[in-house]
Amino acid sequence: MTGLAVALVFLLAGFVKGVIGLGLPTVAVGLLGLFMTPVQAVALLVVPSLVTNVWQLLAGPTFLPLIRRLWPMLLGFGIGTWAAALALGADAGAQAGRLLGIALVAYALVGLSRKRFSVSPARERWMSPLVGAVTGLIATATGVFVVPAVPYLQALNLEKEELVQALGLSFTVSTIGLAAVLMAQGNFQPSLAGASLASLIPALGGMFLGQWVRGRIRAETFRLLFFIGLLLLGAHLALR
Repeated sequence: MTGLAVALVFLLAGFVKGVIGLGLPTVAVGLLGLFMTPVQAVALLVVPSLVTNVWQLLAGPTFLPLIRRLWPMLLGFGIGTWAAALALGADAGAQAGRLLGIALVAYALVGLSRKRFSVSPARERWMSPLVGAVTGLIATATGVFVVPAVPYLQALNLEKEELVQALGLSFTVSTIGLAAVLMAQGNFQPSLAGASLASLIPALGGMFLGQWVRGRIRAETFRLLFFIGLLLLGAHLALR
């Protein structure tokens, strides 16, 4: 029964990610936490998250230009992840998760109000590494790679498919950093690695279906789903 429940969780999480480009870690960790420890849930997430993010990254149209543009943020991810692994206490995750949820809800409400933010090239130069470092810190505490990376990437005014690809790039780097921290702490055991690999199949199936749905909706509908998804994810984290 547990194996079936895990498969269904990753099928749903993959579908959400396929439609709006994010949400697999939050959906998966939140639902898996109903019947396993948070550390086990995050460890199960590693392979599906890494592979689906790489798929999302490589499926987009502008891989190399995004690398050249976003590399300072990616470097910041690595610095923030390892700084958090060394500095955060054992009970930091729950409090950080609540604060993350509140921030997501606030950002989603602003987005649904149609107020647009933009980052100028001059600000992008210094904001990019800072955003990466803060996202790495929060991701290590919560297992969720969303804030402030997602609001920042959206403020760069990327096209729909460019934004989805940029999210895949940032989440790929974040997943690698989180996996490295888990292995260094001894929390990614061979048995969990095998279960994480098996969870990849339903996650990919859900993501493929979600991408099919995304390709058939208008840009404005995508934007609406994007912010509703953030609102639901934030409410889940804030109230958990």
